[in-house]
Order: sequence, then structure tokens, then C-alpha cells
Amino acid sequence: MTPDTPLPVFDFADRPDYSDFTRAAGTGRRQPLAGFDEDYTDIVDYIVRCTHKIWEEKAIGLIYTHYAHNALVHTTGGIIYGRETVVRNTIQNQAMWGDLRAYADDVIWSGDDRLGYYTSHRHSNTATQSGYTEFGPPTGRKIAYWGIADCFIVHNRIVEEWLTHDGVTVIRQMGYDPVALARQAVLPATPHTHGEIDRLPTGQQAPEFLDVPDGTRDPQGFVRAVLLNLWNARLVNMVREHHAPGHVAFVPDSRKLVGYGDYENFVITFMACFPDLAITVDHQCVQGDAERGHRVATRCTLQGTHEGHGPYGAPTGRRIFLIVISHHIVQDGKITQEWTVFDEFALLKQLYGQPGGRGDAQATSADLVP
Repeated sequence: MTPDTPLPVFDFADRPDYSDFTRAAGTGRRQPLAGFDEDYTDIVDYIVRCTHKIWEEKAIGLIYTHYAHNALVHTTGGIIYGRETVVRNTIQNQAMWGDLRAYADDVIWSGDDRLGYYTSHRHSNTATQSGYTEFGPPTGRKIAYWGIADCFIVHNRIVEEWLTHDGVTVIRQMGYDPVALARQAVLPATPHTHGEIDRLPTGQQAPEFLDVPDGTRDPQGFVRAVLLNLWNARLVNMVREHHAPGHVAFVPDSRKLVGYGDYENFVITFMACFPDLAITVDHQCVQGDAERGHRVATRCTLQGTHEGHGPYGAPTGRRIFLIVISHHIVQDGKITQEWTVFDEFALLKQLYGQPGGRGDAQATSADLVP
């Protein structure tokens, strides 16, 4: 590589340390970043270090230069609108978790500096509950959980963000009963009416069975087809056909699923609780290569009606809505690893919260985690 040739964009397949990012700061661009601060080398560096600056170095004011004034932040608990609200909620969240650490585990991205970059940032978080939360005083308990943040970024500013984290794990590790707290949640005073969930094309027709492309040649299309066939068409055989025998999946409530049986049980149990469950694939991006494996990020919307017995208790008949973000590793045409993150505590609040609020339920500072 000649002195004039830029270094490659940071890639988490190389397992970079945070010190690698800090050493590279200000040394020049590794990809075009028109409008971005000069110290950032590429889009992976941008999302890793601006998260660290705001959350761990506590440079909260950088939100003013790293978020659009009218930024939208989507969570399962509601929508946070505007940069000033992001600042307020970040301060409140940091008051709860004074020593929070957000360890970047992967950044899967797409786009360019002309139309904007899209990043899907998976992180493993640790903290001590050293401050007050909406549930009570400090407990001094340690927490550890997975989170994924998807961001659309234009000229150094996050314009739109989708956040999800393993909320039920946080609640349990704080020493609370998630269902008991969910029953205290306040929902909109007037329930919304709901139309039919669009799982079937029209009325009595059968769901679409998608052809599954080659996972090596089209990993993004491969993951999309497997997910839609599995969850919408109820083809649970997708697990054994397109996952490696030693497939490992990290799912909410700190569960680690190993092999076919664990994963099939997870899928079927969830379907049994929400028999009309359906997902839509809202966004995907991919990084990697055939030799080291492709990493595919997929953001979905999940809807369903609680009409079956299971881990969420007796049927309540209530509709749920979840933001679900998954990262899959595809190697030799098979899914070998997966991280699927959604806020199971937000799900419980939708099932057990009490009507009585004014207007729509809004996200709180507890939803705005890195």
C-alpha cells in the first residue's frame, strides 16, 4: 500500500480495540466524509467514537453537533422528537448509570456521504445503577445487556435513529419483577382500533413462500427470505435448512440458544403466544465477504395479538408492536451466529399496562440507551 492509498475502512471482522480508533483520529479520511468533523476517519469510526464521547466521556453537548435539530429517535416505547429532547433524556439516563460502558461489538453499514450513511451498531453494555430511576432509588446493582442502534447520518448529524435493547434483562438485574412493573405502566386513555395484520396477501390466500437465494452470493436477500418464510409463512423448517448445526443465537432476557432445538422452541413458543404474528423487513445492510463471512443487519417491525398461553401469561387479547433488530453472520451459505434484540419489557407493558394516560404513550429516558 503506497503512502497515498488510504487505509481500509475499520471492519469489526478484524476485532479492533477502541485504542485503534483513538490512534487513528485526525490522521485522514479512509472514505469520503463530506461535512463530517475532521477527526473522524470513516463512518465506523464516527459512530463508535461519537457514542463513546457522549456516553462515556460525558460530552453530552456534542449531541448539538451530532444530531439534527429535528431528529427522530424511534423506540418500542414511543418516539423521541427533537435534539433537545435527546439531550434531556441522555442526561437523565446518565444520572441512572454513572459508570455505563458501551462496548462496540460490530458496526454494519451502507451508504455514502452524498445520500447519507446508515449504520447498525451492536454493543454490549455494563453499568451500575447508581442513581434514581422511575422505579425507585439506587440499588447499586450491576447490569449487563445487549443493545443495537440503527442510525441514518447526513453530514455529521444523526437525522433518524432506531433503538432497541434487552430491557427485560435490565429490569431483572435491578432486582425488580418485570410483570409487576409492567402493570404499573400507563397506556393511552382511549385504546386505538386495529386493522387486520398483513401476514397473508389478501383474505383467505396462503402466505407467500419466498425462494431463498444463495447465502454466499446474496447474503442480504438470503437472510430476508429466511426471516419472512420462518415468521410469516410459518416454515420453521427454515431453521434446519439454512442454519448451521452449531448455530448460536443471543435473544432477549439474556438467553443464549444453541443448536436447532433451542431455536425452534424459541420461534414456536413466540408464535404460540401471538398466533397472528407478522414481521415486515424495514431495512437491511451487509458487510463482509465469502471468505470471512458476511454480516447482515436487518431491522423489522413485528406485530401480533396476544391470544395464546406462554411465558407472557394468559392471553390478554392485546396487540403488540416491537422494533426488532437482528445481526446475522452468514458463512458458507448458512447462518452461524445471530443477535436478535427487542425490548421485552416494552412488550410486557403493552400487555399489562393500564389505560389512563393522555394521548399516545411516549418514550422515557429509560428507552434512550446507547
